[in-house]
Amino acid sequence: MNLPRKKMGASPVFARVAPFVIFLLLTCAQGLFGEASRYWFYLAKTLIGAWLVWEMRPLVSEMRWAVSWEAIAVGVAVCVMWVGVNGLYPKFGQPGTAWNPRSQFGGSLALAWLFIAARILGSSLVVPPLEEVFYRSFLYRWFVRTDFQNMLFSRFHPTSFIVTSVLFGFEHYQWLAGILCGFAYQWLVVRKNRLGDAMTAHAITNFLLGLWVVWKGDWQFW
Repeated sequence: MNLPRKKMGASPVFARVAPFVIFLLLTCAQGLFGEASRYWFYLAKTLIGAWLVWEMRPLVSEMRWAVSWEAIAVGVAVCVMWVGVNGLYPKFGQPGTAWNPRSQFGGSLALAWLFIAARILGSSLVVPPLEEVFYRSFLYRWFVRTDFQNMLFSRFHPTSFIVTSVLFGFEHYQWLAGILCGFAYQWLVVRKNRLGDAMTAHAITNFLLGLWVVWKGDWQFW
């Protein structure tokens, strides 16, 4: 067993928290070394995130994709909501420079599409398992009981439901959409008594939002 998997296997908390924290730290590093570094760091964190998900799979039993009509419906509805509520509420702080590889790498179409593909694939396949495991599997249950693995996913706890969704929302510049998104994904977990439907809904939302961004050139959502 390699060292990262051994460390994660020694602690259920570490296995669910450490990968998310590493991914978050890499996100914070985007742009620290010039505008172009935002894109290279995103590509790097996507590859590292994919490796972390691979290492987590044998240790985090609930991290399994599941498809249901509820997951598909929620994934599509959240994407529509995310776009629809934009401009209807104040955001935190000032928006930064839009994440627009076509503008940044206009002289290299291949490079621009590399980063567009990395963004869509990363947000659709890497972000959902990392975030859902941290927020909906670990944090939601840990707020209720420290031996969180003994708590059913179907248990509804109002305070944890709200607090976890608010924290998830505040991770995003579009904080209100993020909170509503957190409510929807957590509802899925409670309803289906498993994490996989929320992962699928999250993936559908991010994939459709990525298509919207590229189709409309609405880079503010990235």
